[in-house]
Amino acid sequence: MKHRIIESNAREAFVDIAPAFVRYSEEVLFGDVWRREQLSLRERSLLTVSALVAGGHTGQLPYHFRLAQENGLTKEELIEAMTHLAFYAGWPCAASAIQVAKDVFGENLEEME
Repeated sequence: MKHRIIESNAREAFVDIAPAFVRYSEEVLFGDVWRREQLSLRERSLLTVSALVAGGHTGQLPYHFRLAQENGLTKEELIEAMTHLAFYAGWPCAASAIQVAKDVFGENLEEME
């Protein structure tokens, strides 16, 4: 049995300018790849966030932080992952990602301490 369907934000963001991109995002990326059972949704989210952090793709992080939480990752785990990634992906990439996390999670980060 496949994992649940993940709702993409690609349609809302790009359908007016890139309908094929939206179709591939919905049908292939989230309609097939994300639904494969070989990795859990939690594992897929951790991998995706890690890749985005390592690549410095902070624009995609708010969506994937929220999705990661839906898939079972906690804020603490996401912050810890970015701290770990600082040593492998680079300090600036991790610092930029942590800033995005701070913006996304807001005051809830203070509850972690």
